[in-house]
Amino acid sequence: MKRIKKFVVLMAIAFILCMTSPGLAQVTNIAQFPSISVEQQARNSYTKGEFAEAAQLFQQAAQGYQAAKDPIHQALSLSNLSLCYQQLGQWDNANRAITESIALLNTIKETKPEKSLALAQALDIQGGLQLARGQAEAALKSWEAATSLYTQLQKPNKVLTSQTNQAQAFQNIGLYKKAISLLQTALKLPQISTTNTEQLKPLIETVAATPETATALQTLGESLRVVGNFPQANLILERSLAIANQLKLPEIITLTQLSLGNIARSQINNTNNTEIKTQSTQNALNFYQQAAASAPLNLKVQAQVNHLSLLVKTFQLDAAKTLLAQLQQEIATLPPSRSAIASRLNLAQTLIQMQTQGIGQTSWEEIAKLLEIAVQQAKDLGDVRLQADALGSLGKVSEHTQQWTEAENLTQQAVQLAQQINAGDIAYRWQWQLGRVLKAQGKTESAIAAYKEAVGTIKSLRADLAAASPDVQFSFREAVEPIHRELVGLLVESNQKDNLKTARDVIEGLQLVELDNFFREACLNGNPAQVDQVDTKAAVIYPIILENQLAIIVSLPKSQNKADTKDERDFRYYKTLISRQEIENLASRLGEDLKQSTASDLTRLQLKTMYNWVLRPEAKDLAASQVDTLVFVLDGVLRNIPMAALHDGQQFLVEKYSIALTPGLQLLAPRSLKQERLGVLVAGLSEARSGFTALPNVQKEVQKIESELPSQVLFNRNFTNSAFQNKISAVSYPIVHLATHGKFSSQADETFILTWDDKIKVNQLSSVLRTVEISRKNSLELLVLSACETAFGDNRSALGLAGVAVRSGARSTVATLWRVDDEATATLMSQFYDQLVQANRTGSTKAEALRRAQLAILKNPEYKSPYYWAPYVLLGNWI
Repeated sequence: MKRIKKFVVLMAIAFILCMTSPGLAQVTNIAQFPSISVEQQARNSYTKGEFAEAAQLFQQAAQGYQAAKDPIHQALSLSNLSLCYQQLGQWDNANRAITESIALLNTIKETKPEKSLALAQALDIQGGLQLARGQAEAALKSWEAATSLYTQLQKPNKVLTSQTNQAQAFQNIGLYKKAISLLQTALKLPQISTTNTEQLKPLIETVAATPETATALQTLGESLRVVGNFPQANLILERSLAIANQLKLPEIITLTQLSLGNIARSQINNTNNTEIKTQSTQNALNFYQQAAASAPLNLKVQAQVNHLSLLVKTFQLDAAKTLLAQLQQEIATLPPSRSAIASRLNLAQTLIQMQTQGIGQTSWEEIAKLLEIAVQQAKDLGDVRLQADALGSLGKVSEHTQQWTEAENLTQQAVQLAQQINAGDIAYRWQWQLGRVLKAQGKTESAIAAYKEAVGTIKSLRADLAAASPDVQFSFREAVEPIHRELVGLLVESNQKDNLKTARDVIEGLQLVELDNFFREACLNGNPAQVDQVDTKAAVIYPIILENQLAIIVSLPKSQNKADTKDERDFRYYKTLISRQEIENLASRLGEDLKQSTASDLTRLQLKTMYNWVLRPEAKDLAASQVDTLVFVLDGVLRNIPMAALHDGQQFLVEKYSIALTPGLQLLAPRSLKQERLGVLVAGLSEARSGFTALPNVQKEVQKIESELPSQVLFNRNFTNSAFQNKISAVSYPIVHLATHGKFSSQADETFILTWDDKIKVNQLSSVLRTVEISRKNSLELLVLSACETAFGDNRSALGLAGVAVRSGARSTVATLWRVDDEATATLMSQFYDQLVQANRTGSTKAEALRRAQLAILKNPEYKSPYYWAPYVLLGNWI
C-alpha cells in the first residue's frame, strides 16, 4: 500500500538520524572457539574506530569459522563485517555480507537459542543498513522479525532496542504517531498526547535507567517534538538526558541535546514576545553548543549545522562566519553516510540563504561543488530520496545563477526521482522550483502545469501537512503558501474564464490546507455543490494578496440574457497594483485603530483606502449585477479587517450590502435557514473568572434573548464544561448562543471560550457540537459567540475564528473580531434576534438579519463608531 511520507521542509534545521549504531553481534563467550585471536583483534580494532583493519580481521575470522564448520559464528563474523563496511561507507559490500550471514543462518534447520540470537542480531544489523540507505519500510520488517526473536528468547532489553529501531523506521516513513504509540506501549506509559506534564512526570521518573531506555526515551521525545507536543517532549527528553549522563552515553547525550535545541528553536517561531524569542534563541544555541562539544564527528557536524543556521536566522553574522570556517573543514572529512549527506544538504541550504541575503562568503561555485559531492554520495549509497534532494538543491543554485537550462534539467531529475519513490513531501518543492524556472524562461503554459502538479501533490499530503509540528507550520507559510499564490498570479494574468475558475479553486484549496494545518488533522471535506449556485443575488469576492498586486476574482450571477446556462456564474478578474507590504501595513494599522471607540478622520481615510483597493475595481459591475449580498473569501491579513466597515467616501459597505465571510464555498452546505420554530440554548458568564474581567451586561443580553425566543439558559455558576455538554445533548434548539470571553488565535490550543470552571478549546467545542449534530434530528443552524476576540498581535488569529465556524457543525456562525462594549453587544444581539425571527418568517437571509441589526445601532449616535458594530461577522452559510 502506498504510504504518503511526512511533510518536511528541508530548511535550516538538520534532520537527526536517531538510530544509534548497533553493537557487534555475539552469542556466547568467544573464548570457546578456535578463531578467538582473530575475532578479538577484530573487535578491538572496531572499538578503536579502525574499521578497515577490523573488516579484514572479521573476514579472516569468518573464513576460519567456515573451515571449522561453525556456521553460527561464521554468520556472526559476517554480520560484524557488514557493520565495518557500513562505517566505511562501502554499502554494496555491507549488503553482501549481511545477506550472506542471514542466508547462512537460515540453512541451519535445528532451532536452538544460539541460532535465534545470531539471526536476531543479524536482522538488527540488516535493519540499520536498510535505514541508512533510505529503505525504511524494509528496515521496519527486519526489526519486526528481530523483535519477535528477542521476545521468544526472553531478552527484554533487546526487545526494547528493536522496538526503538522500529520507531525510528516509522519516523523515517513519516508515521510519527505510530512511533509514539509503539514506544509508549514498550515503556509502559499512558497515552502521552492526552496526559499533562504533571501527571506524566512521576511516571517518567519510574522508567529504569538503562542504555536501552535512554535511547527509547530519546526517540519518543523526538517523535513528540515533531508532532508538536512540546511540553511532553521536553519532559521525556530531559529524563533521557539524565539517564544518558548517569550512564555516560555520549551518543544519546548528543542526540537528546539536539532535540532539546530544536524544541527551544520552535518557540522562536511560535511567539510574538521579543523576550521569549531572545531566551529561546539562546537556549537553542546553548543546546547546540553542548551537543557539539563532545560528540562523534558526524553528530558534531549535525549540531554545528543547526547552530550555524540559527546564527544566520538571528543575524549573528560574525559568530556564523567563524563557525562556518570550522564546519567546512570538518564536513569535508566525513565518510559517506546518510547523516553526512543530510548535513551537506542542510549546510548548502544555509549557504544559499546567506548568499541570497547578501551576507555569504561562499561562492555559488563552492556551494555547487558541495552539492555535487552530496549527489554522488547519495547515488553511491543508493538513497534515491537524498539524491532527489541533492539534485533539486543543485538546481536551486543554477536558478539563482540564472543558468536556466541547467536548472530545468537538474530540477526535472529531482522531480522524477521523488515521484519514483512516491516522496510527495519533497516532490512538491521541486515541482514548485521547476515552475519558477520555466516561468523565468517565458514557458508560461509549462510553468502553470508544473505549479498545478505541486498543488496537486500538496493536496495529496493534506493529512501529513495537518499533523505537522508548529515548526513545520511556520515553514508551511514560507513554502506552501507562495506556491498557491504564484500559481494564482500566473492564472489570473491570462484573464481566461477557465483559468479564473482554477485560480478560485486554488485559493480555496489553500484555505482548506491552512485550516487543516490549524487543527493539525485533515478534518475538512469540500462539498462539490457550490452554495453560490443557490443564491443568485450574491457575489463572491476573492481578494488574493500577491507580491505586487491585489488580485480580485469575483463570481457574479450570470445575467439573464446570456445563453450559456451550463454555468450560472460569471467570473471576472480585477487588480489593484499594490505591494504585499503596503497591504499588510494598512491592515495592521486598521486592526489597531478600529479597536478604539472613537473613530478618527484618519481611520475613515484608511477605510476608504482599503475600499479602493478591495472593492473599487469591481464596484460598477457589482451595482450592475443587482446583487444584495457580498460573500468574501478573505486572504491573509485581510481576514482581520471587517469588510462591513469599508467606506466608499459616502457610506459604509454594510449600508449597501449584506455581508458574509467564508473560508471556502465548498465547506458550506447549499441550503437556507429552515422555516421552523426557533429556539436558543444560551450560556453566559457575567462575573470575572480565570483572570478575565466581568461582563456585567451579559445578564441583560441573556434576558433579552429569553424574552424574544424560547430558551434554555446556563448562567455563571451553572455554565460549567460538564453542564454545557449535558445540556447541549438534551436540548434540540437550532441556535446556540455563548455570551462569554473567548479568544481566536492562529494556534488551535490558544483558541477557546471561557466557562465558569475552565476553558473549552476549539477541538473540544467542535467535538461536543458535532456529537449533537449527529445524534439529533434538528441541525445546528447557528452558533453565536458574542464576547470573543481575535488574539492581539497575531495577524493570523482569524484562522481560529474560521476554525470554530467550520468545525462547530453549525451552518452559520456569528462572532466578533474584537471584544466590544458589552452594553452595545446586548443591544445589537437583541436587534439581531428580532431580525432573525422576521427572516425566518419571510425567507430573508441570516446575513440580512445581521446587517439590519448593525444598521440599527449604527444609527444610534452613541454607537456610530465602527468600533461598536463592525466587529460582528457572519461566517458560513449566509442564506
